[in-house]
Amino acid sequence: MMLSDVFELVQFLFVVTFTTFLLCCVEYDVLFANRPVNHTHPGGGALPERNKVTLPDAILPTPQCAQRIRSSGWIIFLLVMAATFWVYRLVKVLCSLLGYWEIRTFYTKALKIPSDELCNCSWQEVQARLISLQREQPMCVHKRELSELDIHHRVLRFKNYLVAMVNKALLPVRFRLPLLGEAVFLTQGLKYNLELLFFWGPGSLFQGKWSLQPQYKRAGARLELARRLGRGMLLLGLANLLLCPFILVWQVLYAFFSYTEVLKREPGSLGARRWSLFGRLYLRHFNELDHELQARLSRGYKPASKYMNSFASPLLALLARNVCFFAGSLLAVLIALTVYDEDVLTVQHILTAITLLGVIVTVARSFIPDEHLVWCPEQLLQCVLAHIHYMPDHWQGNAHKAETREELAQLFQYKAVFILEELLSPIVTPFLLIFALRAKALDIIDFFRNFSVEVVGVGDICSFAQLDIRNHGNPQWLSQGRTEASVYQQAENGKTELSLVHFAITNPRWQPPPESSLFIGHLKEKVQQDAAHAPPAQRLLAEAPLGASFLSDEGPCTVPEALLASVLAHPVLAAGSGGLASQAERRRFGQLGSAAGAAASILASLSCSQLPRRGENAVYQSDSTLPGDSVAPPETRPGPLSRSVLLSEFASAEMSLHAIYMHELHQQQQHQTSPRSPSQPLAQAASPKPSSHVRSQDLTLGGWKEEEEEEEESSQAQQQQREKS
Repeated sequence: MMLSDVFELVQFLFVVTFTTFLLCCVEYDVLFANRPVNHTHPGGGALPERNKVTLPDAILPTPQCAQRIRSSGWIIFLLVMAATFWVYRLVKVLCSLLGYWEIRTFYTKALKIPSDELCNCSWQEVQARLISLQREQPMCVHKRELSELDIHHRVLRFKNYLVAMVNKALLPVRFRLPLLGEAVFLTQGLKYNLELLFFWGPGSLFQGKWSLQPQYKRAGARLELARRLGRGMLLLGLANLLLCPFILVWQVLYAFFSYTEVLKREPGSLGARRWSLFGRLYLRHFNELDHELQARLSRGYKPASKYMNSFASPLLALLARNVCFFAGSLLAVLIALTVYDEDVLTVQHILTAITLLGVIVTVARSFIPDEHLVWCPEQLLQCVLAHIHYMPDHWQGNAHKAETREELAQLFQYKAVFILEELLSPIVTPFLLIFALRAKALDIIDFFRNFSVEVVGVGDICSFAQLDIRNHGNPQWLSQGRTEASVYQQAENGKTELSLVHFAITNPRWQPPPESSLFIGHLKEKVQQDAAHAPPAQRLLAEAPLGASFLSDEGPCTVPEALLASVLAHPVLAAGSGGLASQAERRRFGQLGSAAGAAASILASLSCSQLPRRGENAVYQSDSTLPGDSVAPPETRPGPLSRSVLLSEFASAEMSLHAIYMHELHQQQQHQTSPRSPSQPLAQAASPKPSSHVRSQDLTLGGWKEEEEEEEESSQAQQQQREKS
């Protein structure tokens, strides 16, 4: 951490110094050979003329360079501003050095974790030692024991607020632009200003970084506080507007020095994708640590890339092929001439032409789809959901539409778009602070008052982070009858429910509050009930190798990946299977849903006796066994992996299964409560309801009708056999 801060200071100093050198200390007429240079040797005589210009010829002497710097008032002003900022950062780094030293001492002496072993120590082990230390030597004087949730509240206090504000659509980051449609704009600069305004800046809502100021907890002063917050937003926006030229120059220089070499070496790298800053907040669970979020989104990177690349425009592909042909032809001729005679390189701008043509060919090829690509958007989007855990309801059944792809692109953006947004951030951020954010000042004041709660020994935290189903549950997400939350108090997209399940899985020794325990118990019962009407787990696991080959390009997978692959591939395999037996099975399990039934079957079959022990309070413990040998071949079983890595992988697979299962149940509940689903045709929605006789034959629930019919047919056959005998 200290080295990171030091290198940031060195980078800033290097960028400023090197830019000043390029502006004032280089003779570009000599460098570009626009002006001849007389070379002299020590005797004073002139050397014969040479065509070759060396670097020392183009660099001015130190006195002349210093004179150029002194003669430019703008450069002196910029250097003074840069020096002031650098000294400010230096003071902050020196002050943080004391905190870093205290952290190191705490780890080595209190937690008994040497520095050389810290890289190989899992977070669960650090957390367990911290809880044990609180029992032996109380660090928090207000409570005897610290729970896992208390620790996460301290670490993620401000991030939970930002996640909740994005979840409730409180931050003005969505805009509808002409010709471009709906767009999302959230950059590092805007996020820094929001944190400065709300959490730790002068005049922020918090005092001491742990407690909300008392006046913000009273409803009587909300209008005055909103005016004060709006005034602070206006001043901060004006300050950003004043500093806009300097920040913009820095952003351009930093982007140039960072990405120019990458663009020359790998022109297609700007066409790669990354999870946007808005996507990281939208997809983040409450109380999810940075490394947990990064690992989860990294697992979803390849499925998301496959889904985004599965969309191809025939017109754009045709244009790209022709551009690639013409540019490639010119490039081939230039390369052939260079191979024939290297003097071609001395022709002016020939290297520039070769470089630009190579970039054009590389960019054009990125728009040409893979000829071996299989069009299966629904399955790919389901695989993406298994890792990111959140998606809007209208994506279900609409994975083939361009609107769904464009909305996912807001979460999973091109790297070039990320760079462009960061370059535009110094210009756009002041106007967002002055106009868009000021209009939300009263809503923000109400949000912090209504959704802040004081926890003994922790301070003021976001109430959503308590994972309280009763106060913030959503009836559409298995919380019906267990929540008293109004629409304003409910978390959107099942954020409370999914965050609760995620935290319970990643922290198996955590004791949930009573309402949360009831929700988890209800979820267990629901899984067991649905697993009874789903295909058996052994058959699903037998499909795991085929599912892994369908969903992955890297061959055999590990045991946790095989669990997930068996669930994701089952709907495809079931839909493609033929025969009377498969048709009867689809009639039996079709009402539950293939993905939900497969997920329930695997979840109900997870047994702690076969899997590594994950603590006393794992979300699922059943008597059914899960033979590890049937999940993956012996050569793919993770023998050398450490225990913590193996537990993390199994926890990730278990949470992915829960995400698929809960989303399927949510969709079923919506279809039952709404008169017509968004994907259902109007004619079908307007058709009259079937009679009770037809409904009893066709609309069976979970296969129980077929079981009764089979039992009745079996009893009749036995009776006929007895009559014959």
